[in-house]
Amino acid sequence: MKKSYLLLLLLLQLANTGRTQSAKPDTISFTTYFKEIETATKKHRQLWNMDLYTSILIVDPQTRKIVANEADTAGILTGSADRFTGYLPPQVNVANTALHWGGKHWAMLLLPLPQDKHERINLLAHELFHKTQPSLGFALHNAANNHLDEKNGRIYLRLELEALKKALQASPDRERKQYLTHAFTFRKYRHQLYPDADSTENLLELNEGLAEYTGFVISERSRKQAVVHFENSINSFQQNPTFVRSFAYHTIPVYGYLLSSRNKYWNKKISPDTDLTSYFIDAFEIEVPQDLRHEAERIAADYNGRQIMAEETKRAVEKRKLVAEYKSKFVEQPHVELYFEKMNVSFDPRNMMPLEDKGTVYPTIRVTDNWGILTVENGALMSPDWKKISLTLPTELNGNKISGDGWTLELNESYTLTMNSSSGNYILSKKK
Repeated sequence: MKKSYLLLLLLLQLANTGRTQSAKPDTISFTTYFKEIETATKKHRQLWNMDLYTSILIVDPQTRKIVANEADTAGILTGSADRFTGYLPPQVNVANTALHWGGKHWAMLLLPLPQDKHERINLLAHELFHKTQPSLGFALHNAANNHLDEKNGRIYLRLELEALKKALQASPDRERKQYLTHAFTFRKYRHQLYPDADSTENLLELNEGLAEYTGFVISERSRKQAVVHFENSINSFQQNPTFVRSFAYHTIPVYGYLLSSRNKYWNKKISPDTDLTSYFIDAFEIEVPQDLRHEAERIAADYNGRQIMAEETKRAVEKRKLVAEYKSKFVEQPHVELYFEKMNVSFDPRNMMPLEDKGTVYPTIRVTDNWGILTVENGALMSPDWKKISLTLPTELNGNKISGDGWTLELNESYTLTMNSSSGNYILSKKK
């Protein structure tokens, strides 16, 4: 894939980790929202030695109407001062993300925004960090962590998060250090179980973890509000269908918050080459035990281990059935294969499912390409190399609009979908 597509893939993340949403976008004062995030970022300029406030698009996903704080350079938006309006074309995917459009680079936010001011500023600052991230020297990574869809990967991530919840409640003394030691024991044992897990987790934590920590700091919650926020977000996260791309929202922000009482601007010591696990272990002066397996198994019961293991054992059984079903639908039986030319994509990072070495199933995903627009609401298989996406067979072919079980394909005039007589698969081709 080309760099521009990797960039968009990295940042196109729908519905940031289940934040509370308002229900009436027509009552929103956009000017107020722009002003409050401008004030908040300016106040916390020292966090990254720069003001993160910049170009913002707020988009209604239903109508695609835009309200922006700045004009674009292509003359698409109209208005004055700090309120410009227009409509986003259908070729552009809508998401909480950073994107290049209308001649500028923007932070895009979807309506409805959270009603709670702290949550709203948190979300806005998170996406503003992503927009500014390259200028801070951080590469744009969105590494998949498929081991976090495996039974033990999930167990030891959940145990780590339970230990972090206890560390949040503890006073900053020996008791907190004990909980942090246990959190890192679970983390290091997880990394021992899965080769390369330490590096792939680190890449996502440098990206989403730092972005979410930035949003948290700029949102200015009190200590009591911070503890409630983190506990609620961790509890909500553990109900997600999958953890592979969303776990970093709930690890680095907590470690960073706990460390900030010692070093307010610890984040300034982080570089693209930093191993965050090692950094925090050193910063908290943690001694991780040598026999990780023995210690992790010994302390698991103190962190709801029995229930977590029972839940994950049950999930593993159900997952095997679902994997078999997906392999049958998207690999073994005849299906549709769409190869990418110039792809942009948006998806929900909370619900995708790795399918062994076949790729990843995305229950919901939207793809735009030279050939048209694909909208999926009931599953599609993305290949491991991101060169194609597979769908179930079409059930209706109506000119350039083709649909199947939970998916719709709107083809451009120069493309057609035809069946390969030998395989039974449908593939795209250009009209002659």
